[in-house]
Amino acid sequence: MHEPLGVLDTVESVANRRVSAVEVTGECLRRIEAHDRTLSCFRETYPDRVVDAARRIDRLIASGEDPGPLAGVACAIKDNIVTDFGRTTCGSRFLADFRSPFSATAVRRLTAAGALIIGKTNCDEFAMGSSTEHCAFGCTRNPWDLDRVPGGSSGGSAAAVAAGLCPAALGSETGGSIRQPAALCGTVGVKPSYGRVSRFGLVAFGSSLDQIGPFAGCVRSTALLLRVIAGADARDSTSTPLEVPDYLAAIDEPIPDLRIGVPRQYLSDENHPAVNEAVRRAIEVFTGLGAEVLEIDLPLTAYGIATYYIIATAEASSNLARFDGVRYGRRASLAEGEGLYDLYARSRSEGFGAEVKRRIMLGTYVLSAGYYDAYYNRALKVRRLIKQELDAAFARCHALIGPTAPTPAFAIGEKADPLSMYLCDLYTINANIAGICGISIPAGFAQVDGRTLPVGLQIQCKAFDEATMFRVARMFEKSTDYHTKRPEMGKGG
Repeated sequence: MHEPLGVLDTVESVANRRVSAVEVTGECLRRIEAHDRTLSCFRETYPDRVVDAARRIDRLIASGEDPGPLAGVACAIKDNIVTDFGRTTCGSRFLADFRSPFSATAVRRLTAAGALIIGKTNCDEFAMGSSTEHCAFGCTRNPWDLDRVPGGSSGGSAAAVAAGLCPAALGSETGGSIRQPAALCGTVGVKPSYGRVSRFGLVAFGSSLDQIGPFAGCVRSTALLLRVIAGADARDSTSTPLEVPDYLAAIDEPIPDLRIGVPRQYLSDENHPAVNEAVRRAIEVFTGLGAEVLEIDLPLTAYGIATYYIIATAEASSNLARFDGVRYGRRASLAEGEGLYDLYARSRSEGFGAEVKRRIMLGTYVLSAGYYDAYYNRALKVRRLIKQELDAAFARCHALIGPTAPTPAFAIGEKADPLSMYLCDLYTINANIAGICGISIPAGFAQVDGRTLPVGLQIQCKAFDEATMFRVARMFEKSTDYHTKRPEMGKGG
């Protein structure tokens, strides 16, 4: 093999014994060895473990047993999702040597389905960032241009799939951290509805916002991956007891009388021209497929960033209080005469990076006496209004489409100002605030400084309507070839 196989091709080829799981895994490991020194997608890989698991898959197939719906698929795991093998660092010095005694529910479900966990991918520290620059172990690079970011915080997972280092990966999303890097890397990324996938084993950032979701090279592959990892979990009280549909069953069937909403706030003059052009082309595609396209007004779009950065930082301040240098993680050395307060302060000062400290301080401030009602309580009220606004939109249409990110991938170091970085998630954040589902799919390219960079189209549907979301996305994918394009690695740098 020379070209990497996608998820569905891998499953079919391994099941029919045209290629062995060991061969597929070996090819992924060779590609990681050849390219990851430059890209820095992976923090660590598990070559011996994954080859042993591949051999087991081959033995099951040879004996006529069912190896599972993802048999032979090498899958990477974002480094804030715990595994009972290897380390889980969350991209932080604080957890540089942390080893979890258990695996996340999503990881266990992947393994039970025959997937092969090949390694952990780099991410912004504690998933706080939009570029994967805020990682204690170095910045991941975009395979389309090595001088540019892959997006974040799940940039390592997105870049690994886009570069063909593995056909699938898991990421997590609190405000756009799956969809935005998927757009910037030219791959498919899914943010499930809140509660669709268990958060057990996901290191918490914003507990009312976080979700685990898949990356892959096409819509059908992400639908299969989500089907495997979704479902109720007794270990996560926020997971929904709703039955998980077979997303692939009707994914190729067009939706009759399809109504597509286009929020007018999403086609801003502040977007890169290629981003707006990609959305306009998408409108033409859906119109050509018989869809009715409606203009939707979502005036609260502009309030999403402020609302999110109050709620998310408040929850982060609470969740990260457990990292105190006492129970696990980095423990600072104390001088004679120093006490417990000094241990807390020094361990956290040494262990956390600048962006994490910034968000903890902001979250602590908005929760403090005298400011709780002015900031946090008001943000919760706006959150409810945002959800009501989106609910009203979905009463008129099956899905909303628009840009995933305002611009293509930006240069490493370009957005030194935190606010300019936060604005990268302008079009993704409200889906997390409202708990709805969303997907980013490749939708075109932009020419920037002589480089060809991918542009993503975002499709959003009401909560727990991933089946419609996948069908709408598949309609577009079947009518275009953007998802078939791959980066020629080695440019830039």
